[in-house]
Amino acid sequence: MTRFKFLVPALAAFLVLPALAEAQAARTLCADRDQIVGTLTGYFGETARSWGMGPAGRIVEIFASEETGTWTITVTAPDGTTCLVASGNSWEDLARLPGGEAT
Repeated sequence: MTRFKFLVPALAAFLVLPALAEAQAARTLCADRDQIVGTLTGYFGETARSWGMGPAGRIVEIFASEETGTWTITVTAPDGTTCLVASGNSWEDLARLPGGEAT
């Protein structure tokens, strides 16, 4: 029984880790900022909704489309290289309270 306790996690790691590495590689798509933004706005109809400064002078932006419901998070390095970090669908803007807090 003791061997079985170690075999199951090892087998799970053997099966899951390659899939995670492949998924990570598939998610990393970088190009010139103008090219990425052009695709997001032209093809997906997304517009910039918010942005903030990240570490090392990187800019994090959220693009979304009310029509299609798609959204994308990008990170742009100081050299202008933009990478897609996450994307999805069912975007919804939150209503703002008078004090500026989201509901």
